[in-house]
Amino acid sequence: MQKPIEGQVVVGVDTHKEIHVAAAVDWRGTLVDEKSFATTRQGYRQLESWARSLGDVLRVGVECSGSYGSGLTRHLAKNGFTVLEVTFPDKTVRRKRGKDDFIDAEMAAEAAFTGTRTVTPKARDGMVESLRMLQKTRSTAVAARRSALQMIRAIIISAPEELRDQLRGMTRMQLIRHLVATRPDSTDFKSPTGSARIALKRLAKRYVDLDDEIDELDDMIKALLEECAPLLVRCSCVGAQSATQLMVTVGDNPERLKSEAAFAMLCGVAPVPVSSGMTYRHRLNRGGDRQANSAIHIIAIGRLRTDQRTQDYVAKKLAEGHTKMEALRCLKRYIAREMYYVIKRQYELVNCS
Repeated sequence: MQKPIEGQVVVGVDTHKEIHVAAAVDWRGTLVDEKSFATTRQGYRQLESWARSLGDVLRVGVECSGSYGSGLTRHLAKNGFTVLEVTFPDKTVRRKRGKDDFIDAEMAAEAAFTGTRTVTPKARDGMVESLRMLQKTRSTAVAARRSALQMIRAIIISAPEELRDQLRGMTRMQLIRHLVATRPDSTDFKSPTGSARIALKRLAKRYVDLDDEIDELDDMIKALLEECAPLLVRCSCVGAQSATQLMVTVGDNPERLKSEAAFAMLCGVAPVPVSSGMTYRHRLNRGGDRQANSAIHIIAIGRLRTDQRTQDYVAKKLAEGHTKMEALRCLKRYIAREMYYVIKRQYELVNCS
């Protein structure tokens, strides 16, 4: 990473919901100034003017660039600044110096100055960001739908016998359709049977509404994937949700990942050595983006069931003495390599078009 020269400064920002606290260090790493700014467009412009007044800004380190600092990160990148995301704070320094917003901002500036604890932030200004928001909305709708179904079943279990006997033995959709079609007496809410009928009707309507919402979101997500990830969705056993998660993990700027090994580490499928003495082996990686890891796991399970080449590969690993989990780990690593090159190729294809 380029070292600052005389006349250059490096800025660090500790981000919050209402204010951002910024600190700047010069080319020797000495604190120059620190100041707080509002989290508004005017505040972003004031922070930019303040930073430029201190010298030539080499780079800016921003904490939480994906949440509280997302607006500032977009503003700075749009105006020509080199922005780095500062990851977890240095716990050793925090124990010695304590914690407040100005100390955190100075630590962020020092991290950006040395290039430690920093990564290139994900761009959040394209279709992948749209995918992320739709995916998050869908996941909450799925959770709410599941919760509604669980409540329906719980109420039926404890409902009076006359009602429970009517609903027993129905499949899930039969139950939902039956409850939606019922017309409980809204004035009979004081009796257990009447209140159970009312509650079941409301929960069934909620389930149907959420089901329709999920279908609408799925249509939007598939349309976005056809435009921004045409090659990925055509890969074997890569469904819409898995493709969406992998694209969200990479972001709108996949060029920030320098190699397929970096992508494997990001997805938590890079092997971790646990060798000792005469024993040489690797274990599963428990780090990285666990949602991306889950997406690759789903792809691997799908290919194990349907793809003969995958089945032959796992059989070969088992014959070599690997356990089933170790063979699956190896398979997920190869899938991550394939996904990386597919995403890279489609990014070039979409940009060229």
